[in-house]
Amino acid sequence: MIVAGIGCRKAISAAQVDSAIEAALLHSRLEGHELGSIAVPAAKGMEAAIVAAAAARGVHLVLIAPDALQAADSRTLTRSARSMGTFNVRSVAEAAALAAAGPNSRLLAPRVAVGPVTCALAEGENLP
Repeated sequence: MIVAGIGCRKAISAAQVDSAIEAALLHSRLEGHELGSIAVPAAKGMEAAIVAAAAARGVHLVLIAPDALQAADSRTLTRSARSMGTFNVRSVAEAAALAAAGPNSRLLAPRVAVGPVTCALAEGENLP
């Protein structure tokens, strides 16, 4: 299963979320149909753009609790001061992807940034 973890600022659009997902998929040489879910911190789970992006792709939206984000933090590859200040993890996108994909998951690459949205892809054994 492939999970796209998303990190973003407020007031983003579904198109911006989708652009970041597409960039991450392209970077990892994956096709859109291989994506199983989108993961975000629970605090961002009701943002319209994120909900719309998941619906448009026909994938599950997985909301990650703060403790699960922090548990995955040691396996992230990049560091963002904004992520540290807001969620106390080095990369929201990477931690969300890893947490949703399961304890034995791995990042396919470091997060990619497209404007105000970051996306990281993780591969794991969990099903959405």
